[in-house]
Amino acid sequence: MRDLLTLAARLGVTVHVAHLPEPYRGFYDHERCMVVYDFALTPIERACVLAHELGHAFHGHRGRNDPEAEAAADAYAAGVLVDPERWAQLEAMGLADIDIAEELGVTLKILRVFVKNHLTRVCGTTYTRARLGRGQFQHAARWAS
Repeated sequence: MRDLLTLAARLGVTVHVAHLPEPYRGFYDHERCMVVYDFALTPIERACVLAHELGHAFHGHRGRNDPEAEAAADAYAAGVLVDPERWAQLEAMGLADIDIAEELGVTLKILRVFVKNHLTRVCGTTYTRARLGRGQFQHAARWAS
C-alpha cells in the first residue's frame, strides 16, 4: 500500500477513504486530483481499487462509464501490482489462477488482466510484454502446450 501511496504522490493525486454507497468501490476525480476508495474494502481489494483509480489518473481520464478507460485503468493496475518474476515462479509451479492471485495479493480479475495485457506466449515460453532495450525478455516461464 505504501508503494501505491508513493505512486499517487508522484502523480499529484491525493488519496482519501470514505463510506461509499453501493455499488461504488472507489472513484477518481480529475478536477480535484483525488482518489477515494471505500472504507469497507479488504486489503487486497483496497490495493486493486486504488491502483485502478491511479490508472485513471495516469491516463487523465475524466468521464465515467467508458469501457475503454476502464480497461486501460485495469491494465495499469495489473502492471503496477503484479511482479512478473514472482508471477513466473508461481505459474511454473502449476498453481491455479486463484492461488496465484492470492499469493500475489491481487484479485483474480487483476491477475487475468495481467495475463491478457502484459504477457506474450511464444513457442512454449511466456514473456512479459517486450520492453525496448536491455533485459526486455528477462521474465520468462515455461508452460506446457
